[in-house]
Amino acid sequence: MHVLGNIIWFIFGGLVGAISWFLAGCLWCITIIGIPIGLQCFKFASLSLAPFGKEVVYRGGGVSLILNIIWLIVSGLPLAFGHLISALFLTITIIGIPFAAQSLKMARLALMPFGAEVVSSRWKA
Repeated sequence: MHVLGNIIWFIFGGLVGAISWFLAGCLWCITIIGIPIGLQCFKFASLSLAPFGKEVVYRGGGVSLILNIIWLIVSGLPLAFGHLISALFLTITIIGIPFAAQSLKMARLALMPFGAEVVSSRWKA
C-alpha cells in the first residue's frame, strides 16, 4: 500500500515538493557554512518524493534550536507555505486527505528540519 501511495503522491505533489527542497539545498550549498544545511535539504527532498511508510521523529538540542531559527527566517517559511497550499488543495476530495496529511508532515518538517530524523514506519518503536 505504501508503494501505491508513493506513486500517486509523486504525481500529485511529491515531485514539486522535492524540487523545492532540492533548490533550497542548492542555494544553501553556495556557501561553505551552509553546506550542512544544504545536505539536510537534499535528505528531505528524497523524503518528499516518497513519504508514505516513513515517519519523522524529532529530537532537539541547543544547536538544533539555533539552526531551526536561522532556517525558519531564510528558507523555512516559503517551503512550509508551499506544502500548506498543497495540503489545502489535496483536502478538496476525500481520496486526497491521506496525501494532505503527508503534505502537512512536510510542512512541519519545513518549519523545524534540524533535530528531525526520518525513520521507517515498520521499525518505529
